[in-house]
Amino acid sequence: MSEFGGRSAAQRKGTVPLPLWLAAVAVILVAVNLRPGATSVGPVLAEIQAGLGMGSVQAGILTALPGLTFAVVGALAVTVSRRAGVAWTITLGLGLVSAGLLLRSIALSPVLFMTLTVLAFAGMAMGNILVPAFIKSHGGSRTALLNSVYGTTLAAGATLPLLVAAPLTASDSGGWQLSLRIWGLAALAAFVPWILVSVRNRRTAVHREDASAPRDRLRITSSRTAVALCVYFGVQSMHAYVQFGWVAQIYRDAGLEQAQAGLMAAILASLGIAGGLIMPALVARAPGLHFYIAGLAAAVVAGYLGLLLAPATVPWMWALLLGIGGFAFPTALALITARSRDPRVTAELSGFCQPVGYLLAAAGPFAIGALHEATGSWTAPLLILIASAAVMAVAGIIAAAPRFVDDQLRRHPA
Repeated sequence: MSEFGGRSAAQRKGTVPLPLWLAAVAVILVAVNLRPGATSVGPVLAEIQAGLGMGSVQAGILTALPGLTFAVVGALAVTVSRRAGVAWTITLGLGLVSAGLLLRSIALSPVLFMTLTVLAFAGMAMGNILVPAFIKSHGGSRTALLNSVYGTTLAAGATLPLLVAAPLTASDSGGWQLSLRIWGLAALAAFVPWILVSVRNRRTAVHREDASAPRDRLRITSSRTAVALCVYFGVQSMHAYVQFGWVAQIYRDAGLEQAQAGLMAAILASLGIAGGLIMPALVARAPGLHFYIAGLAAAVVAGYLGLLLAPATVPWMWALLLGIGGFAFPTALALITARSRDPRVTAELSGFCQPVGYLLAAAGPFAIGALHEATGSWTAPLLILIASAAVMAVAGIIAAAPRFVDDQLRRHPA
């Protein structure tokens, strides 16, 4: 049986997709836990460095870990899901997230802290790759709705740590350790319900590939849409994780207090909630997306220019513009399902775009941090980020063209 089969295929095989309400609850529970492990670090990075004796190079590596781990582990997620099933693999991922985040909050050395962070990010990587396939399998005609639920909850999960980091850190009950530990508890709270979802979904687990499965794994690069979407996903991910890791510090270096800098980062991230609601519907219904994609890139450029020229002047404006530019993330996620028909192709497309994309994203925060340390200024890093927005726009316009990866793979069989 194949979990990647569509609704009609599942019915022909005697399996029944999850009810929409249950699929939506499952998506919410996992999505809210796929970002706090990364975004909770930025606002307290200085405190973590001081508490653990972490140097600037190690801090740069820490900001690069989300993208690097997502790339390496994400490349294995589809393979693991073929043996364990998509739902059980996501459940395993939630278990790793909870264990990694809880244990790193009591780590006493930079090496152990980063090792446990990698463990948590490995679990997040499984969810990143497989939730789009889960949505494609169980969404049916409401796939765009589930994509909106997914994108919105991801953004909420990214935003909440930015809002509460400063007050939790200032409290007498736990400091920066408490501001990190709380997200491990949240992942643990989602782990048990997902075990139940996996048991309910066990009849559709993937045990083997059937003969009719498209042989796209070895030829995914023959799809122009897939390659463009990979580049688009990668560049926008690079921007997102640079912002998660460094925007709060850019504001603090410009003279803002920690709470103010955290608020600006929270404004930036919170716009992802609106993006998660709006962009999947636009991707599903709009006849042309090039105008929207170019507009998002322009917002990114304007936001970085503001940080470069006047970061402490109307700082909320630059955060707002960067947040609007961040609509590129739910756009890329929605395109993974919108530009594929068969859920198996959706899984392969996600397994191609996200690991390769996050590999690029991993290099971004580290390179930006290293360049800042070498130059003693944020000017060169911001200029490079501005230039990369043009690459993002071109790749996005190509990826958004109304073509299906499935059709391109059939023209270039493996």
